[in-house]
Amino acid sequence: MLPRLHHMPQLNTSFNEPLLFLERHFLSRHEQIQEWFKAEWQQTPPPVYGSVDLRNAGFKLAPIDMNLFPAGFNNLNPEYLPLYAESARKSITTILPDAKKILIIPEKHTRNVFYWENVAALTRVLKEAQFDIRIGSVADDASAPQTVTLQDNSSLIIEPLQRKGDLLACGNFVPDLVLLNNDLSDGVPEILQNISQVLAPPASLGWSRRLKSEHFQYYAAVAEEFSQKAGIDPWLIAPLFRQCGKIDFMQQEGLTCLAQNAEKLFRQIQEKYDQYNITQQPFLIVKADAGTYGMAVMTVRNIDELLTLNRKQRTKMATAKGSQPVRRVIIQEGVYTFETLGEEQAAAEPVVYLWGECVVGGFYRVHKERGIDESLNAPGMHFEPIAFSRPCNEPRKDVFPDASQNRFYTYGVVAQLSMLAAAREIKEQQTK
Repeated sequence: MLPRLHHMPQLNTSFNEPLLFLERHFLSRHEQIQEWFKAEWQQTPPPVYGSVDLRNAGFKLAPIDMNLFPAGFNNLNPEYLPLYAESARKSITTILPDAKKILIIPEKHTRNVFYWENVAALTRVLKEAQFDIRIGSVADDASAPQTVTLQDNSSLIIEPLQRKGDLLACGNFVPDLVLLNNDLSDGVPEILQNISQVLAPPASLGWSRRLKSEHFQYYAAVAEEFSQKAGIDPWLIAPLFRQCGKIDFMQQEGLTCLAQNAEKLFRQIQEKYDQYNITQQPFLIVKADAGTYGMAVMTVRNIDELLTLNRKQRTKMATAKGSQPVRRVIIQEGVYTFETLGEEQAAAEPVVYLWGECVVGGFYRVHKERGIDESLNAPGMHFEPIAFSRPCNEPRKDVFPDASQNRFYTYGVVAQLSMLAAAREIKEQQTK
């Protein structure tokens, strides 16, 4: 079964040539690249699953976010369910060879039907992989099973959890592995603490403790090592960034730190643009240093914009998911997206999904109302599946004889680098 190439976006050709260099370069060295990854995975096993948001500027392809608790399995092409299951089984049994029963911990108190469609899709993958599955709620008020009705009128049963000593259970169902699909922005619930079962990904990597800036420090190191092996400039695959703590947007505290770091970052980006004869205007993305759902994010095109934030802008940046106050931000090099989809040429960005080290597919996040220098993770977005023909990390020479058409493989390489950075995060947490 071949990938559905009609989902390939139309890339602005004036910025395509440097990305063609990456595609051709990675293709010509794919055996070395996969050997390098193989050695790295042996030293540092990957997380059970993850998703990576990428931006393709033509002259640069880089991750802008990495989620260890991915919510979007419903946006993957359902025709490839057996392939997702194959990768999921490989990833889970690598962590726990005898795993048979899996308990999914979803987000709590959400009425977002699309999120529950994600849980349903995740459940289908795991059942196809021959696991026995239950879904358990960590909500404090969960005392009886809850039925969630999906768009096709099917339903999910969300069961209350119990502790039996150091074991987590749903009634008589005692799982071998507890799979988190809850980013723990509010902290680690007491019921999940000190359990003897394997908890994957580790609760210590939830957004109440994890920082985006820390992930990108790991990623910068991974990109540097990989680039030395691959013979490229690491800037081509890594966003520059800085971070600021002790921020209070409503009280306008810490904004001097923000402006000073933004000014330094603008200079660094301009130097790279000059090096590669890029005529576009550098821009920055300022966002909460922890959290998901595209909250507390803004585009900054010049320093004056930071110094003159109005009350509406400061209010938007003041809180993240769950009304958590934003006290730290990451200031990230903005990466243009010159990928478009549809007759309207709507801005698009790839999101790549992995089970362990296996790249299984993903989707394009598309937004008709957002520009090429703005976050597309916002209300009004929609998704187009990216169909990989098998859950592997090899280029498909039979399908893509021209390296310029082998973009999926290039996406997968960069996504694996982000997954490796997350693996190192986990390893460091576990050794502390």
